[in-house]
Amino acid sequence: MISVKHSALFDDVLKEFNYDYGSVFVFDGYVISEINQGITFTWEHHAKQIVEDVTSFLETDGNDIIYISHRINSYAVKPNDWLKFFTHSYSLKGYGVVGYTQGSLLNTMIENLFFSKKIKRFNSLDAAVQWATNKVLADMEH
Repeated sequence: MISVKHSALFDDVLKEFNYDYGSVFVFDGYVISEINQGITFTWEHHAKQIVEDVTSFLETDGNDIIYISHRINSYAVKPNDWLKFFTHSYSLKGYGVVGYTQGSLLNTMIENLFFSKKIKRFNSLDAAVQWATNKVLADMEH
């Protein structure tokens, strides 16, 4: 349960965005977020800025991006804010959550009620990255 910053993955980061509420690491085809302890993650105060920064950097609307939420810290997500994400015409190719606690599992189940696609759950960051990489490669073959 170490940060991307302290893992072998960090060598492949194309861009790192650091905020007072967490960090976002942009890779080729996927993004990994690590939100700080105790944050209540909302569209207005957090997600909107991340989406704007990442989509601007990658010059995309996000429909070709896989988002991985690496939940190394305990924080809350306002699940109905996913509706605001879609209202602003953003999209994702896939959404994965790496959780290490029962609370993370429960949060993911609640978020899934508001997210239009299936949220994939993982017990390790390596498994989530492998899933994202395979999804990117599969699309490249078509």
